[in-house]
Amino acid sequence: MIGLYDRRVSSGIERLTADQQALLRNWFPGAVVVKDHSWGLVETTVLELAHDDTRLIIKAGGPNDHHIEREVHAHLNWLRPWTPSGHAPTLLRFDTDAKLLATRYLPGDLVGETERADEPDTYRQAGQLLALLHAQPAVVDHDFETGENAKALTWLGKPHRIDPESEQRLRAEIASWPTPDATLVPTHGDWQPRNWLIHGGVVSIIDFGRAALRPAMSDFARLAAQDFPRDAALEAAFVEGYGPDPRDPEAWHRNRVREAIGTAAWAFQVGDAAFEAQGHRMIADVLPHCHV
Repeated sequence: MIGLYDRRVSSGIERLTADQQALLRNWFPGAVVVKDHSWGLVETTVLELAHDDTRLIIKAGGPNDHHIEREVHAHLNWLRPWTPSGHAPTLLRFDTDAKLLATRYLPGDLVGETERADEPDTYRQAGQLLALLHAQPAVVDHDFETGENAKALTWLGKPHRIDPESEQRLRAEIASWPTPDATLVPTHGDWQPRNWLIHGGVVSIIDFGRAALRPAMSDFARLAAQDFPRDAALEAAFVEGYGPDPRDPEAWHRNRVREAIGTAAWAFQVGDAAFEAQGHRMIADVLPHCHV
C-alpha cells in the first residue's frame, strides 16, 4: 500500500489536483492507497483507500468532469432503495466544487470480469434492483425527445468514423421522428455487468456518474446491445426480475438509434476501439429498421 504523501511510486494520487489532495488529507488523515481502479480513458480517477479499519473509494474528476456532480446527486436523492441493504455504496464525504467524493468500499468482483456475466440469476437480480430504482417518483417532460435528438445530431457533427451514407440516413431518420412527451424516472445510465459487483452470490451496483432522469427503457440499452444477444435466457431472466417491459417499440427504436450514434462517436473520441466497434455494430443493427 502507498501513503498519500509517497511520491516514490505512482499511486494515482498524483493525478489529483492540489485542492483534491488537501481535502483527502483533511477527510482521511493517514489514509493509504490500496489500488487504482481508474479506467484511463476518461479524466476520472478512482482509488481504493485504507483509513484506520475502513476501506474507501474516492473519485476525483478532472477539469472538464461532469460525472462527480451527477454521482453526488444520485447518492443524495435516488439510491435509498439500495444503500440500506448494501446493494450500493454509502456516500461519506463530497465536495462538488472540488469534484471529489468518497464512499464506503463495497466488496465484490466486477460481474463483467467473472463467469457470473453469463448466468441468468445475475440478470434476474440486476432486473430486480433496477425496478427499485425506476419505481421512484416520475416526471413528464415535454422537451426530452427534442433534446435527445439534438444531442444525437451534435454527436454526428463531431469527429467520428460513421460512413457518410449511414450518417445521412441517420440524420434523415431523426428528422422524421415525432417528439411526444416522455415519462422520466431516475436511471443509472450505464447499466451493464461492468458496473455490477458480485459478492457471496449477491449483485450490487456501483458507478453513478451517468445517473439522470430518463425513460426507464434507456437502462436496457447497454444490455440489449452487448449481453442479451449472447443468450436469450439472460434477457428473459432480466425482464422476469424487472417486471413489465417498458420498451415501447417506437420509443425503443428512437432510443437505440441515439445510443448507437453516441456510442460510436464517443468511443472514437476517447480512443476506445472495442467500444467504438460495438457502436458501429449497433448502427448496423438499427439501420434496417429505419423508416427513411
